[in-house]
Formats: sequence, C-alpha cells, structure tokens
Amino acid sequence: QVQLVESGGGSVQVGGSLRLSCTVSGDAFSDYCMAWFRQAPGKEREAVATINGDNAATFYPDSVKGRFTISEEKAKKMVYLEMNSLKPEDTAMYYCAAAAGKRRRLFFHGLTWTCSPADDSWEHWGQGTQVTVSS
Repeated sequence: QVQLVESGGGSVQVGGSLRLSCTVSGDAFSDYCMAWFRQAPGKEREAVATINGDNAATFYPDSVKGRFTISEEKAKKMVYLEMNSLKPEDTAMYYCAAAAGKRRRLFFHGLTWTCSPADDSWEHWGQGTQVTVSS
C-alpha cells in the first residue's frame, strides 16, 4: 500500500505564492509517476503537474505553465508543488497522485517520455489540501 499525505495549503492573496508538499509512505516502488491535481467546486478534476520518476520529465497544462513547478526529493520521499503568481481561478482542492509499474502511463511530450495527465492514469491519491486565492 502507498499512502500520500498533502500539506501546505492555505489562503493567499492574488499574486502570492504557496508550496504544497506530498509525503509518500508505504511500499517502495520504482518506475513511477507523481502528479498534482486540483478540483474546484462544480468542475472536473484536472492535472496541474506531472513528473516522471525515471527522467524527471515534467508536464504542465497551459493554465499553470510558467507559474507552477513540480519537484521531488527521492531520499525524503517528498513531492512538491511550487505555485507562484496565484490567481483566483487557482482556488481548489489540490491532490497528490502516484502510479507505478504497469499502472504508469507515459506519453511522448517535449522530446521525452512524460507522465500522462489523464485522470484515469493514477492509482494512488491523497486526501487533498485546500488552496484559496482571494483578491
């Protein structure tokens, strides 16, 4: 079993920054992908960042590109999401997700293999942390 626990959410003003953390525990795994998703009230869950554990390749949708950065510290089993220049539309519950082995889904993007942002590509989910951006 793999457990994911998010932290670092909170309230911030427009233009501010937050760093979310995801603590990974449980069974060790290789050939993995990690991601951050978000879901706002009344909207579908969407990926905001993915990272390939093999080559550190990342993916960001246009809505957050240049503002969000995903990173990991393998030794600490931590994954982070640095969010800058936050906007009211970034308000949502943010979730950490993981997939490994045969459950991992990759696609060729930016000249390398990157983890798919599709919602059904992920097998482990955290409980979420709320981010609220106010003007």
